Amino acid sequence: MTTAPPAAVRDVPLPPLAPAARRLFKHPRLMHYNRLAALVVAVNLAWAAARWPLPASSPGHAALANLALAVLVRQQYVINLMFRLATRPPTSWPLKVRWTLGKVYHFGGLHVGGALAGTAWFLAAALTEPDGPGRAVGLALVGLLALVVATAVPAFRSRHHDLFEKVHRFGGWTALLLFWAHTLLSGARPVPVAVLAVVTFSVALPWLRLRRVAVRIERPSPHVALARFDHGVTPFAGSSTAISRSPLREWHSFANVPSPGEPGFRLTISRAGDWTGSFIDDRPARVWVKGITTAGVANIETLFEKVVYVATGSGIGPCLPHLLAAQVPSRLVWATRDPRATYGDALVDEILAVQPHALVWDTSRHGKPDMVRLAYAAYRDFGAEAVICISNKKLTWQVVHGLERRGIPAYGAIWDS
Repeated sequence: MTTAPPAAVRDVPLPPLAPAARRLFKHPRLMHYNRLAALVVAVNLAWAAARWPLPASSPGHAALANLALAVLVRQQYVINLMFRLATRPPTSWPLKVRWTLGKVYHFGGLHVGGALAGTAWFLAAALTEPDGPGRAVGLALVGLLALVVATAVPAFRSRHHDLFEKVHRFGGWTALLLFWAHTLLSGARPVPVAVLAVVTFSVALPWLRLRRVAVRIERPSPHVALARFDHGVTPFAGSSTAISRSPLREWHSFANVPSPGEPGFRLTISRAGDWTGSFIDDRPARVWVKGITTAGVANIETLFEKVVYVATGSGIGPCLPHLLAAQVPSRLVWATRDPRATYGDALVDEILAVQPHALVWDTSRHGKPDMVRLAYAAYRDFGAEAVICISNKKLTWQVVHGLERRGIPAYGAIWDS
């Protein structure tokens, strides 16, 4: 383990910015997530223009197709498949291609684009439908979909996340029931019924895998809980598990930390709000899990010959399974407050056993570092091809966009759920 003094970080020269035209596409508002959403809307507009004037059945079919896309792209098995396909290319492929494939975790843009286009198409279908029960159900469905979309606007979602989650869950279920009612009232045809059946099964599947399992919780400090599970499931490195103490109210996803050759897994949970605070203080003996582990951003590491992991605080949790598995040569940069007092000697020693050259920055001694410079220094010295950052939203975006604007592939969560 090494610790660089603050002066050494300030003296690290950053590479020059990329040309303005290239930097434009690295702006957060033009990230792949937003591009995918815009692409779905553009495809819908192009399809409508090509078929204009539209047959009476077209708006309803387009609405169903888009809403099916919005639902299915969020299904855990579909997500895992997308990650598997995107990370299959060998590292001999051109870096620019692998750089783009690594953005697979921006798939949420397809969900947003499908939801927006589907709602618009359903409004068009409802307004052109003749008076009757079907039209009344259609208008009710449009109103409900509009509410779901409105509460998912980033500004609202970030301030009222619990409300957003409830509206998305219960509103989505109700919308699906109304969709079934509208389809049957409109004269069910085989294709729409089959698509609705697939969508319904996709929504129900995680709940069919719902289980209440035992958990053992260690608390190395009042800030952190290490939750250990051993109920016959050993998830793959880089996946996440959603847990809950009240499954109809709220769910929280955490990175799975399996240990090579050992059954079960751990979750690293830090105090970051009421729910996590209560979990750490109460230490429940059993929790609910949905039973389908899902790939996360760090799974894109296999696209590169070497990677740098940048973490702050409990962001070490999602990095740890990859460090332990050592599938790809990596170098760790970890900034946290008094790591041994906060996370315990055992966890820190486990990290250093697989990352003896890690840069661990103790913020209680040196203050908060310039993480962009730390990340770049590790990337340069290690000869890495990419940087993966696991931190809070503000710092993640600082590191990811600070490096990408300088022509360095960088990845981090985008908080789209």
